[in-house]
Amino acid sequence: MKKIFLLLFVPFLLSACSEIELGSHLYKTWGDDDRDTASSSPSYNTANSGNFKVGKPYTVMGKTYYPKETYNYTETGIASWYGPGFHGKKTASGETYSQLELTAAHRTLQMPSLVRVTNLENGRSVVVRVNDRGPFARGRVMDVSERAAGLLDMKRAGTARVRLELLADESRMLASAAKNGKTTKGVEIAYNQTGRLPDGFRGPVISDVPMSENDLTETAQAESVQGHVSGGRFYPNPVVEQQPVTPTSLFVQAGAFGQEGNARNMAVRMASIAPTKVETVESGGRTLYKVRLGPLDSVGSADKVLSKVLASGQSDAIIVVQ
Repeated sequence: MKKIFLLLFVPFLLSACSEIELGSHLYKTWGDDDRDTASSSPSYNTANSGNFKVGKPYTVMGKTYYPKETYNYTETGIASWYGPGFHGKKTASGETYSQLELTAAHRTLQMPSLVRVTNLENGRSVVVRVNDRGPFARGRVMDVSERAAGLLDMKRAGTARVRLELLADESRMLASAAKNGKTTKGVEIAYNQTGRLPDGFRGPVISDVPMSENDLTETAQAESVQGHVSGGRFYPNPVVEQQPVTPTSLFVQAGAFGQEGNARNMAVRMASIAPTKVETVESGGRTLYKVRLGPLDSVGSADKVLSKVLASGQSDAIIVVQ
């Protein structure tokens, strides 16, 4: 009964919430159990124990997503963030979400996996660990935790143009550990400090041992250079990399066609919404003709154009960062 109610309620939440998109996360966790099961570990759904999960195809708001295990993934798009309204609740992987960790939600990547997120608007870059599903609002490719959003300097805006790059070797190591029931919680923080995974995943990760009052006092005095204390746990400060900044443009891609004439016809139909162009690309040994609207001056403008394109019946339309 709760899933039926939630399916009806989620569209309201998504329209009422800001870029944090908490409504999508309420759906993906409350309705998650019958979508599982890539994990055969008996520790599934425990708060922090290791578990590996891919999950079956699932549908949210009329769109079907197909999770898969992959170690070859890059993408550019718009990222959002989530935090206070979800802190302490269960993620799609079974872990407990903490807004102080460097985690993220992705619609299809295996959990766990490590992804470098680079804010293309300022060049700031951190590595996050995927342990959740989402975001489900169209035009978003990832939700990062509140702490990751702060390090990427995207909290105030709510969104950022980003490049996502899966760390293949490290993600394979995490998958192997999680498949054997070993926790991977906190390894992304160690990776951001040292550029490598901790030996045996036992490095400078989040402490699971509550600190004494003296420990907390001493650590709090050193927080500005060493880390952050919250709820009796010590969170080391990660290192934020600075990447070169290159200009980007925003477009809405209405569709891709194998026949140029079909693309030209769609471009004519879309011209009343925004300026259009047909872009020719080679993909998988074939030529595709992509219909794109723009360039658009902001994420807000791209969202509005995307809504109009979707309303016209182009259900696969996406926002493209180019």
